[in-house]
Amino acid sequence: MRHPSLARGRNTRVLLAALAGLLLVPVGVQAQRGGGRGGPPPSPKATAPIDLTGYWVSVITEDWRYRMVTPTLGDYQSVPMNIESKRVADAWDPAKDEAAGNQCKAYGAAAVLRLPERLHMTWEDDQTLRMDIDAGTQTRLFHFGDWKAPGGAPGWQGDSVAEWEVPRGGRGGFGGPAAAPKSGSLKVTTTHLKAGYLRKNGVPYSEDATVTEYFDIAREHTGEQYLVVTTVVNDPKYLTQQFVTSSQFKKQADGAGWDPTACSSRW
Repeated sequence: MRHPSLARGRNTRVLLAALAGLLLVPVGVQAQRGGGRGGPPPSPKATAPIDLTGYWVSVITEDWRYRMVTPTLGDYQSVPMNIESKRVADAWDPAKDEAAGNQCKAYGAAAVLRLPERLHMTWEDDQTLRMDIDAGTQTRLFHFGDWKAPGGAPGWQGDSVAEWEVPRGGRGGFGGPAAAPKSGSLKVTTTHLKAGYLRKNGVPYSEDATVTEYFDIAREHTGEQYLVVTTVVNDPKYLTQQFVTSSQFKKQADGAGWDPTACSSRW
């Protein structure tokens, strides 16, 4: 049974995502208002409303048969697939993926957080948040500010642009202090993806897909922390509507259990 706090966190995140334009404001805008006179605005690291750094481990309480084992061919329940998507999925052959060097198709940004895994989140610099994932030994970089994608071939983790979102009024007004707000979320938008799988049994997403994620922290009265990531996949080629999932992770005290492993087509 899902922990009540996680269920509440998921419902809250979905509501906030739907009302983001009304209830949330990017922290960069607020920083411009409260960064002080004569100096640059504070960095995304300095204005972080939540601390995402550290080690996190998956908490899998739903969609067990899709996440803990490879689903059987044709088991596509709950994914809003179109006819072309089903045609592609029905032709899934893990041996062909292995022969083509595509064992990481289910480890791309659109699906990797659905796998059983551990995350290690650190600041690469004041403008870049890094997330290492032991499943498939993947690395994602979340770029804040005016970062420009370098171009080139698409990749499994794509190009991710990040921004902090805080409730309106969550920071000081014009000329107010530059301290980080006490609550908020991380929004990440990822494009330039190499085509991959939403599930390990061949459910596809295309290079046209856009992945939008919202990272939130839920805290228990016992002091335990949970990371709740709501993922929204839009793909005009293979999906009839948005595909929305919510994944939960528990904060760990250290890197115990951290075990980078290679991608697997069969698993």
